[in-house]
Amino acid sequence: MSDIATAGLLILTLFLILGSGVWIGLTLSGVAWIGMQLFSARPAGDAMAVTIWGSASGWTLTALPLFLWMGEILFRTRLSQDMFKGLAPWMQSLPGRLLHTNVAGCAVFAAVSGSSAATCATIGKMTLPELQRRGYPDDMVIGTLAGAGTLGLLIPPSIIMIVYGVSADVSIARLFIAGVVPGILLALLFSGYIAIWALLHPDRVPPADPPMPFGDKLRASLSLIPVALLILSVLGSIYAGIATATEAAALGVVGALVISGLQRSLTWGTFKESLLGATRLYCMMALILAGAAFLTLAMGYIGLPRHLAEWIGSLGLSKFQLILMLAVFYIVLGCFLDGISMVVLTMGVIMPTVTAAGIDPVWFGIFIVLVVEMAQITPPVGFNLFVLQGMTGRDLIYIARVTLPMFFLMVAAVLIIYFIPQLVTWLPQQMAP
Repeated sequence: MSDIATAGLLILTLFLILGSGVWIGLTLSGVAWIGMQLFSARPAGDAMAVTIWGSASGWTLTALPLFLWMGEILFRTRLSQDMFKGLAPWMQSLPGRLLHTNVAGCAVFAAVSGSSAATCATIGKMTLPELQRRGYPDDMVIGTLAGAGTLGLLIPPSIIMIVYGVSADVSIARLFIAGVVPGILLALLFSGYIAIWALLHPDRVPPADPPMPFGDKLRASLSLIPVALLILSVLGSIYAGIATATEAAALGVVGALVISGLQRSLTWGTFKESLLGATRLYCMMALILAGAAFLTLAMGYIGLPRHLAEWIGSLGLSKFQLILMLAVFYIVLGCFLDGISMVVLTMGVIMPTVTAAGIDPVWFGIFIVLVVEMAQITPPVGFNLFVLQGMTGRDLIYIARVTLPMFFLMVAAVLIIYFIPQLVTWLPQQMAP
């Protein structure tokens, strides 16, 4: 059977099984087993056992459940209320006023969460009722929150970066540091859009609150200090080379427990809920990663990645054309799959092509995160859209429409990091070896 026919048969099988409602991780393992059994000489059962055990028992992957647990602990604290009190006084003088709390709040929580959906939900709990009560227009409130929530994937520690690092064998610590500047860049693009919109529509922006003395602003911001210290300890330990990503994740869990204890929101109930929540999420992700590792091995035995890389190489695409093609591919794929599935499904096939084209794997990781962010706000499988639909009661089409400007700002961010790659690569190059 030809390579094209083999690939077509496996892809058709994959989508048929996914469409029948089988879990993604089991689907990936099943398709890999079929591929190896039919098109490879190696025994599929032996390969499956060895690969799944190896992928699930790696030390690097330990960072994933720890960062998930840290985010779950902070999700159940008073963090969101404290953040609004601390951030709101400084936003009153900006064009767009308190709409910027969506962006600033998501950027801060992203640095301790790692999850886009958790960031969107946590900051939404704080800003949606408050901004609607003050008369801010729903389309801007919901649109900017959906877009800014995606910062949970880009600003480290990021769950998707850990998944990419494990799948593509790239340093997670370097990926974390590489995401700092693009994360700030994207937050500035979102805030810039809010400011321009406010200047063009001054009649839609509610009046500012009474002026607050500088000392009162500082006192209101004291509640942000514990979170700032947690961010500095987690990212600073990685950047300085003191801790690996896994060790920094353990430090983050301890810090999150201390913060919730000081806020008196740490009870046996919240502790148990956070632990169970992180365990459920990790089990889902670990099953997907194990299935993807087996599928990658199966495709390697069949020879699909090598043949795809040779085919793309024969097209004579420039680096820009290749990145453009991959961006469109991931945006379309994101209409049907969640971000983690997109990454683990495609890395085994895409990475040989990317490496052959001379693209820096750390830079490519940030590119992947940005296009996966776009998938978070594209229907029908946009997780941030689902989160906001549940919180606001609005229909999915409305939420997708008001989020469209944020999508185009992410496209602009991809173009900026392509033409100025140092925004991604400079900080990792300064890290201690």
